[in-house]
This record gives sequence, structure tokens and C-alpha cells, in this order.
Amino acid sequence: MSDQRGSTGSEDDRPLATEAEAKAVASAMRLRILRLCLDRALTNKEIAQRLDANPATVLHHVRKLVDTGFLTPQQERTGARGSREIPYLATRKSWALRLGEEFKSDLSTAMLEAFRTEVAQVPDPKQVNAGRLGMRLNEEQYKEVSARFKELFDELAAIEPGPGARPYSVFMAIHPDTGRD
Repeated sequence: MSDQRGSTGSEDDRPLATEAEAKAVASAMRLRILRLCLDRALTNKEIAQRLDANPATVLHHVRKLVDTGFLTPQQERTGARGSREIPYLATRKSWALRLGEEFKSDLSTAMLEAFRTEVAQVPDPKQVNAGRLGMRLNEEQYKEVSARFKELFDELAAIEPGPGARPYSVFMAIHPDTGRD
């Protein structure tokens, strides 16, 4: 999640997202906007350029994220030719919420779409460190693996950037392997 976590199957003490919050993050475009605004504030125009998207469409998504508290406007600034620009910064709120069961499928779909789009833009495929593992787990083992995912994501999210830090994203999923039964 992005700065967004999905279902882990383990106990989760984060507050439950409202329907509006859940719908706001159940969009690949909005997840990508949050990712872009994670480290530094960007204007709608800058976001649209980085996403190669229509600025009006991006503004719709930005407003939805601002209205639900996932983006916060920063100090207004003067742009080219004296235009008014408002940069937006991600609040990391998506990391602090959990979704109700009825929204998890939409979020998973959005995360997968955002992941596919972002990985496709990596100029050198050798820079994508990916792995895949097939396992057989009983319910107790599944819950243990899911809890370890949550712990790992919490630990990774707490890392403070060191000198010369570059942006990276981590994507992990656990799912039924329907093709093996």
C-alpha cells in the first residue's frame, strides 16, 4: 500500500476504513498517485505528467484522495506564468487502516494493476527482483505466514531512509494456487 496493505488473514488492530476511504484506495490510479506523492509533494500537473494521464482525470482522483484524507494539500505556490499551484503529499493514512471484507477484492485488483503498470515501466527488467513459491499450508500455517507478512511489512514501513536513499516498492501476495489441485 503501495503504502497500502492487503488482507493478511491475521489479527489486525488498525481502525476499519469507512466505505468512502475503502473506495478511494480501491483504484490503481489512486494507488499510483499515493505512491508518487509519498516522498515529495507534487502538483496535479506533475502527477498527470508522471502518469501520462489527462490532468482533469488526475484532478478527479486527487480530489477524492484529499476528501478522504489520503493526500493533503501543501503550501500553495506560483507556477509558470503566475498560475496557482497546489502540491499534494501522501499522508500514509492508507497504511493505518484496514479494509472490511467487502472491499478486499477491489483493493487486491487495484494493487495488482498498479504493480503491473509500475513494473512494466522499469527500464531494465533485471532491476525487478521477483520470486514465486508454491506451498501447501493448513489453516494454522496460512495464518502464521500471513502474520509474518504483516510483521515484515510493518518492519519495512518503519525504516527511515538513509543517505542517498532511492525509492523502491515491495509487492507480496499469498493466494490459493487453484491450478495445482
